[in-house]
Amino acid sequence: MIPTRTILTLACSAALCTACSVFGSSDGVLDLHTRHYEGDRCVEQTVRWNPGKTALVVCDMWDNHWCVGATRRVSELAGPMNDVLEAARQRGIFVIHAPSTTMEPYEGTAARRRAKNARFSKSPVPLANADRWGTKWCWPDKQREPGMPIDDSDMGCDCLVKCKIRDAWTRQIVTIRIDDADAVSDNGQEVYNLLAKRRIENVILLGVHLNMCVLGRPFGIRQMVYLKKRVVLMRDMTDTMYNSQMAPEVNHFQGTDLVIRHVEHHWCPTITSVDLVGGQPFVFQEDSRRQ
Repeated sequence: MIPTRTILTLACSAALCTACSVFGSSDGVLDLHTRHYEGDRCVEQTVRWNPGKTALVVCDMWDNHWCVGATRRVSELAGPMNDVLEAARQRGIFVIHAPSTTMEPYEGTAARRRAKNARFSKSPVPLANADRWGTKWCWPDKQREPGMPIDDSDMGCDCLVKCKIRDAWTRQIVTIRIDDADAVSDNGQEVYNLLAKRRIENVILLGVHLNMCVLGRPFGIRQMVYLKKRVVLMRDMTDTMYNSQMAPEVNHFQGTDLVIRHVEHHWCPTITSVDLVGGQPFVFQEDSRRQ
């Protein structure tokens, strides 16, 4: 007998494939096919967002990483992600690049000035004030979410020969173009100022790594949910730091799927890049489940 959870997941995936066959909208409104979970029940909805009140935040898509595998996956992801950003701009979505701790290369650029010069706006709730990995940090909310479904206590290198943790990144990967109309910031207050100035209500998160920075950075999922923004994760434009030798001992990409499900249960719905660029969702070449 097939478990009920499996049946629900398969049904959800099939329905989403049908929903993803159409993208865009003739009236200029964003039609996003979202997925979240209520218990074991997969809930699919089409939401309609005003692109002028929507921001897309790119998290930590660095030029290099201390983990060779992570660097390789970011490099593979960057081209398709750049296509998403180009499509987003054409639709009128505001793009914020957030390569944490690498602001210096962008000093003096139009995108960095835009973030630094945005007028201060007081946030409706306190912004993250804990320090971690060079920025402020939103730690897990134990009343809202249980423990992470993967054990990333070893920092998640999935290489056969474990990589040494070091300062590796210097800027965002150059495959991802930064337009003069975009913004660059890794500061929670600056990002909030940008959103407030444009009266942005909707935030799309993409980038790496989901179990760490995409959730925890001061511009990440937790902070945006606390700020009462309508938030979605673009689930095919992300990755995790997960070592498949750690619990629950599934392959790297299954581990990423578990974290996506965690987000869908406890934080926000997800979408795929299909809603902006059409075609099929992105799948890493190394993913053995790739069809």
